[in-house]
Amino acid sequence: MAAVPQMAQEAPRILIVDDEQSIQKLLSSALRKDGYDVVGAHDGREALDRIDDGAFDLVVLDLMLPKVDGFEVCRQVRAASSVPIVMLTARVEEIDKVLGLELGADDYITKPFSMREFRSRIKAVLRRSQLTRAEEPGEEALVDGDLEIDFDKRGVTIRGGEVRLTYVEFEILASLARNPGRVYSRQSLLERVWGDSAYRDPRTVDVHIRHLREKLETDPKRPELVQTVRGVGYRYRDRR
Repeated sequence: MAAVPQMAQEAPRILIVDDEQSIQKLLSSALRKDGYDVVGAHDGREALDRIDDGAFDLVVLDLMLPKVDGFEVCRQVRAASSVPIVMLTARVEEIDKVLGLELGADDYITKPFSMREFRSRIKAVLRRSQLTRAEEPGEEALVDGDLEIDFDKRGVTIRGGEVRLTYVEFEILASLARNPGRVYSRQSLLERVWGDSAYRDPRTVDVHIRHLREKLETDPKRPELVQTVRGVGYRYRDRR
């Protein structure tokens, strides 16, 4: 499928993918009142077609969709783009949340949820994404042994090979690597990456850390780059 470029319109453009008409109407109305340009899709195939045809700043994606389920939509979108994805799930099983995050979702909201929570989460994800795109270029790349992090291009290579990180994985790695040796709690990482820690399970950070280690570490079970400080949080190894 075609890549999903980040759009350059004044109003952030959001795709809402949900097969329930009542949910579509409720969420679309709330986001339009907040000034967003909202487009709807009612099944996974329609969502992929809309993404192929246009650029979005954020995708709100229900898991239980006809034709193509939310997991597969997430996988295909993430293979071509770093556009933020917020998953909606009515399931309570932790495995569903973890699988969504492993496939590259940036956040998830469990139904039922309040409109206040929904709007807060959407604003936080968009705010962080917009701040990232607006950052001034010129930050020196970090080279640490076989690992290189290009902050300007948001690129990571290890042992000469490119590593594809999701939006959230890169943000966590960059936050830690910019301050080697400094310990960050789960809550502080939530606030740095998502803009706040409200409504979020701190274990979300653990999932992204595990995925980072699987991509970067020689032995993910004995991490050298992204280290755990038991009972406190995480740090990037001190290079001194």
